[in-house]
Amino acid sequence: MIHKKKNFDSRVTFQTNNVASRIFERQIRTPAPGTSVHCARRFYENFVPGFTIYDVECPDHSFFKFTDDGQYFVSFSRNRQDLIVYRPTWLSFSCKEDDCDNTHELPPHANRFESFFTQLYVRSLASCNELICKDFFLYVESNQFGIFATSTAQIQDARASDGAILGVPSFEKITVHLLRLQDGVILDEKVFHNDCVNFTHNMGAFLYDDLLAVVSLRYQTIHILQIRDSGNLVDVRAIGAYCREDDELFINSSSQLSGNRGDLVDNGINHDQPNSNNSFLSGIKQRLLSFIFREIWSEKTDPTQRVQCLKKKFYFHFQDYVDLVILKVQFLDRHHLLIKFGSVDMGGSRNTDQLPAFFAVYNMETTEIVAFYQNAADELYLLFERFCDHFHATSIKSMYMNFISSHSNNIHALEQLKSMKNKATSASQFVKKMLSSLPLNCQSMSPSPYFDQSLFRFDEKLISATDRPRQSTDHPIRFISRRQLHKFKIKTGPEFGSADGRSKRYSHFLFHPFLPLALSFIQPSLFLPPSAVNIHFRR
Repeated sequence: MIHKKKNFDSRVTFQTNNVASRIFERQIRTPAPGTSVHCARRFYENFVPGFTIYDVECPDHSFFKFTDDGQYFVSFSRNRQDLIVYRPTWLSFSCKEDDCDNTHELPPHANRFESFFTQLYVRSLASCNELICKDFFLYVESNQFGIFATSTAQIQDARASDGAILGVPSFEKITVHLLRLQDGVILDEKVFHNDCVNFTHNMGAFLYDDLLAVVSLRYQTIHILQIRDSGNLVDVRAIGAYCREDDELFINSSSQLSGNRGDLVDNGINHDQPNSNNSFLSGIKQRLLSFIFREIWSEKTDPTQRVQCLKKKFYFHFQDYVDLVILKVQFLDRHHLLIKFGSVDMGGSRNTDQLPAFFAVYNMETTEIVAFYQNAADELYLLFERFCDHFHATSIKSMYMNFISSHSNNIHALEQLKSMKNKATSASQFVKKMLSSLPLNCQSMSPSPYFDQSLFRFDEKLISATDRPRQSTDHPIRFISRRQLHKFKIKTGPEFGSADGRSKRYSHFLFHPFLPLALSFIQPSLFLPPSAVNIHFRR
């Protein structure tokens, strides 16, 4: 009797793809505590986007992404003036024949983009001399707000003035728009004049709950904005030249006091003194230098060795530390920021893993640097390996973003990372390459369950949760179920590839956060519009 019960309790329904059997299993078996959502996500092994409609008739727009809750599909006009928002729907049609199964042909209107998406509105965002930053969009899921950016043309040879640094281009006007996606109403705007913010792939801004951090590269300032439920962008603080709200008032009052004292002395005494306003380092740079000094100071207890250590590690590299600039920032929580420092040349370089860079953890409340690492630090890499989810800084209120696979929450991703580490020829270069992605780009990964590595395995050289164009191949992309060895394929074309096989093409995929729906875009070049758009869905 016990043996029969053991056989029944084991693999009867795990080995089948039958949906009815899995539903029956869900009724008679209770999942382990805290795993009910993960068990429910296993149903995606049965519902896969394995059917493809090639070369869909679609409007000539620049399609960007789905929102994280799957309610909206964001696109821009080709002239980068208008925002077009769609609602994902589903293909519906009637069949009057007897054999209306998967072999039945789809109706002619299935080849149209409008059969899967309903346009909600078109909203003009950019003015006549501005363009939409087509690689930037952040979504506030709790309020269904969208954050967009527009800017004027780039001024390459801008002169450094009023605290701006050399080597950074300038934009006459940069506007951050807060928009309600439900009806397209622009709620508020934040304007930056003669500034530079790198909005490529959301690099220059990071959203955490209701807090938005925007990095001014030109003026080396981190602007912290709060997004109110009323739809207002409120300035919380600006971290850069000053760290506390009253720093500027204190310095100005001190300079006025010293100026009044100077009037009491002979007029010729202070002629050769430098301007105190120009001799000050920025507030964030002073915090950084003092932290580095204290860390080196505490390494040695002997006074002689301490002095030698300071000469070698601090004073010898003092100017290098002074020349560091803020490149990127992300929230770790509501109080701590991870800031990347480097040279000005790293701002526009792609292969930054070979250049020296530093990471600092900054507490916004105490205005202190609490940690400082070089980009080859094993300690930071171990933290990134074990606690990668903390670097994503996803809101606990997010319904789907908390299921993104990483090497800290998925054994398969961890094994893949260790395999890459073992194959690396240099351990230090591997650490630099892994840490070059920090700080992470905000909302840059798709929460689609088909990228859940506990459910499916796939070739990350061909496709991954990071939505970036990749070079295409003639072979279909295979998704293989981890538990059932069931697989489905996504093809980018029925006869994909050129006759000579020499011309490169690129493919770009956009997956819906929870529906078995995806779009693929075939581009002859990274800088040209797609030559074909395909829709992959479950028929």
